[in-house]
Amino acid sequence: MKAIRLTLVCHALTQAQKTGCMPQADDSILALAQPPLAIGPAVQVLTAPERRACETAAWLSAQARVEPALADCDLGHWQGLSLKQLQVEQAQSLCEWLGDPHSALHGGESFAQLCQRVAAWLAAFDTPGEWLAVTHPMVIRAVLVQLLGCPLGAHQRIDVLPLSRLELSFAGQWRLRLGA
Repeated sequence: MKAIRLTLVCHALTQAQKTGCMPQADDSILALAQPPLAIGPAVQVLTAPERRACETAAWLSAQARVEPALADCDLGHWQGLSLKQLQVEQAQSLCEWLGDPHSALHGGESFAQLCQRVAAWLAAFDTPGEWLAVTHPMVIRAVLVQLLGCPLGAHQRIDVLPLSRLELSFAGQWRLRLGA
């Protein structure tokens, strides 16, 4: 069995992140002065379908392939709303959503559903080699929770900054790779 090395990269900073708004599929990244990281020619690149992920992936490779399973958590009718607005207009719903990973009061996908989607993708991912996947903070949190077997609520304690990376390997089971 040949090993799989998978690096998840969070998309670059967006205006929505900068201003504390919930993401939308067409959010664009803010200008990058240089590519976020160098990758080797043998690395295969996947990207979530949202614009911000595709734009980040384009900095890394002209050959990035869209992978629907890497899509951001669907936030339903909360997409594009600011956290301040939600705190004022839907404080109880926001509090419940933040405290209950099974909640989808926004009419979209719950964190628990996102975890199931990501777990199914990881279980089916079996192509050996070096991979890089550009995705979103919630997806990276879901991967960590699944990989480490944490309670779903632990995702609220994980900060995923723009362009941060999570390295994984697979040789019979998925493992977190820490490095210098």
